Amino acid sequence: MFFTGIAIVVGVAAICTLPIAQRSRPGRRRRPVRPSAVGGAAFAVSLTAVLFSPMAAGAAIVPTVPLGTAAEYAVLGGQAVTNTGPSTLGGKSLGVSPGSSITGFPPGLVPAPGVTHATDAAAAQAQSDLTAAYDTAAGRPTGTTTTADLANVNLGPGVYAGPSRGALLLTGPMTLDAGNDPTAVFIFQTDSSLTTGSASSVNLINGAQECNVFWQVGSSATLGTGSTFVGNILALTSITVTSGVTVHGRALARNAAVTLDNDTFVAPTCANVNAEVTDTTPGGGAVTTTTPGGAPTTTPGGASTTPGGNTTSTNAGGV
Repeated sequence: MFFTGIAIVVGVAAICTLPIAQRSRPGRRRRPVRPSAVGGAAFAVSLTAVLFSPMAAGAAIVPTVPLGTAAEYAVLGGQAVTNTGPSTLGGKSLGVSPGSSITGFPPGLVPAPGVTHATDAAAAQAQSDLTAAYDTAAGRPTGTTTTADLANVNLGPGVYAGPSRGALLLTGPMTLDAGNDPTAVFIFQTDSSLTTGSASSVNLINGAQECNVFWQVGSSATLGTGSTFVGNILALTSITVTSGVTVHGRALARNAAVTLDNDTFVAPTCANVNAEVTDTTPGGGAVTTTTPGGAPTTTPGGASTTPGGNTTSTNAGGV
């Protein structure tokens, strides 16, 4: 198919650029090249450019993954959350459900407005919303198959998985490029594990936003020592964040524990785009939100917030 397309384009270009006289039948008077021939050549060149344009080949429009109330949490465990050292959860909440064990807070910190929910109605609702988000992300059709190791790749928005949706690794830096679209969404799927190496990193360019990066992990995730990670981890089993990791996002585990060790969580950035996003893809159902975080609510002082954690100031009194 690829080479057939090349042949067609080259053939059209060649025919269109021939003088009309060379395409006339014997015995007919030769006529000068008409402007239409030049136009035909330009059309062929334009068609070639479209077929081989990187944007045409790689661009993808992907609806976001609604997190519901799970977006209020930096860390959410199924059975337990365990911490060593002065980990900080960056203004988001800490929760566990249906288990009840939270250890290591303090010395771990949950700065305001974050709060701690252990086996209460809020944590149970967050787990329910996490399950829906996990199923949505897992049910999206994979757009591109990558290598198992994502180190040194540069990816545009889309839905990605490794070979056979196997284990994903990150042994170095990777780059996510939004192409100047602040609503660009990146989803990574694995039916197995996610493991990042020491000092690995996820880098965002051209408007890519931390809240729009999702990692659907079919078993457990492990973030390597001293690494910098970006995005929302939606793990079926457990998440281990080893020593000195900076997470610009969330660690959300459905069925087992989240383990921390002197780590820093930074609330993910996300501009309030106010664009309606509708998810009608398989596995996701039909979900409509008015911003990447969901429907806005207002708080005293004029700050507008969403369940996804987006905050915009509407007057001088807001935050």
